[in-house]
Amino acid sequence: MVMGDLVVEVDVAVVGGGPGGYSAAFRCAELGLEAVVVDATARLGGACLFEGCIPSKALLHVAAVLDAAERAKEFGVDFGAPRVALEPLRRWKTERVVGKLARGLASVAKAKGVEVVAGRAVFEGSRELRVEGETPQKIRFKHAILATGAAPSPLPGLERAGDRVLDSTAALALADVPGRLLVVGGGYIGLELGQVYAALGSAVTLVEMLDGLLPGVDRDLVQPLARRAEKQFASILLGTRVVALSEAGGAVEAQLSSGETLVVDRVLVAVGRRPQSAGLGLETTRAAVDARGVVAVDERCRTADPYVFAVGDVTGEPMLAHRAMRQGKVAAEVIAGRPSAFDNAAVPAVVFTDPEVAWCGLTEAEAAREGRAVTIARFPWAASGRAATLGRADGLTKLVADPESGRVLGVGLVGPGAGELVAEAALAVEAALTVEDLAATIHAHPTLSETLMEAAETLLRRA
Repeated sequence: MVMGDLVVEVDVAVVGGGPGGYSAAFRCAELGLEAVVVDATARLGGACLFEGCIPSKALLHVAAVLDAAERAKEFGVDFGAPRVALEPLRRWKTERVVGKLARGLASVAKAKGVEVVAGRAVFEGSRELRVEGETPQKIRFKHAILATGAAPSPLPGLERAGDRVLDSTAALALADVPGRLLVVGGGYIGLELGQVYAALGSAVTLVEMLDGLLPGVDRDLVQPLARRAEKQFASILLGTRVVALSEAGGAVEAQLSSGETLVVDRVLVAVGRRPQSAGLGLETTRAAVDARGVVAVDERCRTADPYVFAVGDVTGEPMLAHRAMRQGKVAAEVIAGRPSAFDNAAVPAVVFTDPEVAWCGLTEAEAAREGRAVTIARFPWAASGRAATLGRADGLTKLVADPESGRVLGVGLVGPGAGELVAEAALAVEAALTVEDLAATIHAHPTLSETLMEAAETLLRRA
């Protein structure tokens, strides 16, 4: 690295220190490329580690422990009423979970020789960045990788009613447990955080403008979760919009499209995320950005500018950390001259609710839209011995297969541990395994993974 007049010259400048960014930088270093990461927070991990994936899963684990203690009464074990102390809970989440992982990433960066520069990066052309911060400088690069991620979307047309209206980041800070919480949005963020707060003692009302929870997800998978949420939440209002919010006497009044007025202590707005591509100076490059802020890339993660690559949420859906990490490695390998491409057949998705929902590959609805012939198998977990021992028969495993070749095209799962089981499903889709391959693979008994084998055998029996 050459320093002079606050100008740094590197092989690769990575803009953003989230999963896509640090994965790209680490892979660059492994391939002998000098890489520097520019991040406004001067830390690796991004929203996923500090404001999203990791802290939310930590709190969901706490919710699961509380639920397990309640369920234990069914088989004769009573721990008594739980007491939740927020300060130790916040400290555990921040120091023992998030902090430990953050320190680990910093250690890896140091070992690999990847420098992290604090500041806001702005492109000044296809080969140079301006870093705004306490120590302004310029970085000249041979290639850049844009990995700025996404941010919570605001509630369209509504002004915030003071600090009582939270986005997902504020909700994860766990400032308090409101007696009455309104969750706006029935997607994965709203459902996950809604269940966390319900477990901690909030009376949760969820409002979703469409006619079902988890819009776009297979209805067979959503049904068990919807039934569970109906028991946990005070109310679920589908086909309903929030048209106005106002602060009133230490509470928030929410005017609904139904004409009803709700009075709550806090409101969580969880209506999705948007790419963070504005204000980065991308207009000085040839990279193409659409009206939604999505940066267009090809299968090698190259933008329309030959010197600028982009990975992760800033490139659009699906906005998943593991997709970003895979793209980051692809971008690094392509820059290093390797024949790499983001051509994966399956990108698994997981909603870490109770029960968990997970899927990968082709869905039944997608096949119908494409006019594609498929065969479907559904194996209810009520027939699973392991599910019975867990006291959880509210699961389902669903296979989508090609009727001619028998190839597994997609898999959906709902139930405890679905997020772990989807790994085998993704491998089956990615490796072009057939239903017969899945059925002939010996699965340990009794396990939930057997439901994949059983679903496959269901299809074979029809042949």
